[in-house]
Amino acid sequence: MKQIRNLFFLITCLIFSGQLIGQDYYVYVTAESEDEVAVIKFDGKTARAVETIKVGVWPAEIEGPHGITVAPDGKHWYLTMAHGNPYGTLYKYSTETNEVVDQTTLGLFPATMQISKATGLLYCVNFNLHGDMVPSSVSVVDPETMTELKRITTGAMPHGSRISPDGMKQYSVAMMSGELFEIDAFKLEISRTLSLDEDEKEMHANHQKMDHSQMDHSKMDHSKMNHQKHGMQHKHSKTKPTWVIPHPTNNKVYIAGNGINKILEVDLKEWKITRKFETGKGPYNVEITPDGTKMVATYKSDGATGVWDIEKGTELAKVQNSRKVSHGIAISPDSRYAFVSVEGIGGEPGSVDVIDLETLRIVDTANIGKQAGGIVFWKMEKGHQ
Repeated sequence: MKQIRNLFFLITCLIFSGQLIGQDYYVYVTAESEDEVAVIKFDGKTARAVETIKVGVWPAEIEGPHGITVAPDGKHWYLTMAHGNPYGTLYKYSTETNEVVDQTTLGLFPATMQISKATGLLYCVNFNLHGDMVPSSVSVVDPETMTELKRITTGAMPHGSRISPDGMKQYSVAMMSGELFEIDAFKLEISRTLSLDEDEKEMHANHQKMDHSQMDHSKMDHSKMNHQKHGMQHKHSKTKPTWVIPHPTNNKVYIAGNGINKILEVDLKEWKITRKFETGKGPYNVEITPDGTKMVATYKSDGATGVWDIEKGTELAKVQNSRKVSHGIAISPDSRYAFVSVEGIGGEPGSVDVIDLETLRIVDTANIGKQAGGIVFWKMEKGHQ
């Protein structure tokens, strides 16, 4: 009987100690001005870079690692190098060795991307910082063969892009044309487009109400008309959407309106803006916790991160980041922690702040190379003593 009690006590201690050990969390994050990618490990208390991977092929130039994503099976991670001659590059790395296994050329300044669990294809927006503000594209890539299958034309300077939870749709926002695009992941074509600039919508509605049959167009001097003023030519968006993220369950997407200091909620069934969240200055990236209860947004101009209750539409906290210029967000699968990349200014190192989404405070900060940018969650595993 005594032996049984001792065994029970030992098992209880092991279980309890396992609970104390908890989880280890791993993220990949880019340092855009160093041509580096860091692997950050967080054990529940301390965050640190456990590996730094040099990326790019031109030692004398900064090639700009920008977008980063991990394959659904966790075996590979993918990185866009924004700068090229003239095009950018997509690299495929092994998560086991963190070495390059393949690469392909994409469009001008490839940025954010994800792989659809339904099609197995990778969809990457081409931001295109070069020349005039003309429509750019989404590259569709087979990640097995690293072959670009198609380039789908969208809007001017598309930046944020994410796949729907079921993998059937890809959503992206064009910063300079102020549009939300929905791409059918199977048909590889745009299924819907939504203008996010309210003044343009009102102008278009008024234009539709005009009785054109009563106008004598033959007497109009079109050479003296300012078409750009009337929205008849491309103009820069007031909203400047920089990010879009689908909610895991409520059939809505949330968009960072960087130019208007608002996050827009778009109902995908009604295909219209249904709510607006007044935020800090320069909302840049937005993520939703996997349990669907909280929205996390970086305020790039404030150097802060906002945590929101989605259902109530209220900001629970505005957390000041460790440095200025807040950038990207990755959230752990258990909805407990947000990992926020912070660029810093000038010669400052970049950093990753770990925010506890229960206490709404920064737990720890890990320093990495300059201009911390793209960030993606990799894995959780049981901690070790």
